[in-house]
Amino acid sequence: MKSNDWDVAYEWKAVVLLALGFGLVGLDRWLIAPLFPAIMKDLHLTAQDVGNCIGILGLSWGIFAALMGGISDKIGRRKVLIPAILAFSLLSGFSGVAGGLVSLLAVRALMGVAEGSFCPTSFAATADASHPKRRGFNLGLQQSGFALFGLALSPIIATQLLSVVSWRWVFALVSVPGLILGVLMYFVIREPRVAPQAAPKRATRPAERGNWRAVLKSRNIPVAMAALFCAMTGVFVLGAMLPLYLTEYLSLDTQRMGVVVSAIGFGGFIGQFGLPGLSDLTGRRVASIVGFAGTAVMLYVFRGLGAQPVQLFAVLFVASFFTLGLVSLLSGPVATEAAPIGMISTSIGIVVGAGEIFGGGIAPALAGFVATHFGIQNILWLPICAVLLGIGVSLLLEETAPARVRRQSRAPSLDLPVSEQPE
Repeated sequence: MKSNDWDVAYEWKAVVLLALGFGLVGLDRWLIAPLFPAIMKDLHLTAQDVGNCIGILGLSWGIFAALMGGISDKIGRRKVLIPAILAFSLLSGFSGVAGGLVSLLAVRALMGVAEGSFCPTSFAATADASHPKRRGFNLGLQQSGFALFGLALSPIIATQLLSVVSWRWVFALVSVPGLILGVLMYFVIREPRVAPQAAPKRATRPAERGNWRAVLKSRNIPVAMAALFCAMTGVFVLGAMLPLYLTEYLSLDTQRMGVVVSAIGFGGFIGQFGLPGLSDLTGRRVASIVGFAGTAVMLYVFRGLGAQPVQLFAVLFVASFFTLGLVSLLSGPVATEAAPIGMISTSIGIVVGAGEIFGGGIAPALAGFVATHFGIQNILWLPICAVLLGIGVSLLLEETAPARVRRQSRAPSLDLPVSEQPE
């Protein structure tokens, strides 16, 4: 398909719907955090129970992101996307009818199944709909919804609703937009058309769909997995431990702590389309190196600040721009462009699944160990070390950004979309 024949109207409709969908994933996932004080009181939960509720969703998310990415490559995007968004929206509502710890854990685990299935499939659908010149930007724009709704707006939405209804009704109310969006996706989202050719820097013959070993043979996939470990360590350690750092070590009150922590969501929102969009021009490898280096510098500066909310917000905003931008870059365009033909969702699922299991499970546990044995004041050394390691890992990336590769090789086939790349 020529550039002047590109269906731009469908591209933007699809990207907007998928961005809103991933935003609702973030909202449903993080909404529970500000509701936990009320939930703990009603269901007689402990702090350990709270950690288990968060961890079980991350674990099931990671496993099913890896599994369902391959399945969507086999059966199509729509057959995974639409049931997944309807399922996690309904399950979010069912969180409000939990009668105890066991039922709440069961609902959150099933939510992880649905959200993990939606995640790589939605990324692949965005890549399918995007022109290569806008692929990085569009994938980042889609993923930015998670930071905006999940990390920035969910505390505001939850606390405002909680002032007028019980926590059970909060879950019920926020499930409604996902059901509406699922219906809209049914009428808008299309299956990709796949041409029988392969792009340069991909396999010279088609890989068997669902064969994850073929995906791992692509050099950038294991590199992206390792880099995403580093980036997600930064995201999850900050999200989990920063409130404690600000209140216990810097002695900020709850209101000021909440304002400072919201910088993660607002900075991440801009970074999740800003850094991948920049990578369309500078290249994926350069953008990844800059992202990790920028995060390391900002976190080091943040660690040296005292109880100064404005300065803390500003530095954390920039750090989150880079850190969450890296998550979008590595799980979006890097994983997409490294995929064998017909296995985009499989590739994204493997990268996201590995990063999610580590970032959502192992990294927070390590953070808790550091805080317990070395003091909360030293907690930032874990993400700083992780992102410094990420710089070295990023050096191993092969450049795949269409604009950069085209300038180097002048290969006209790189103007084709991912779903129509020659084989």
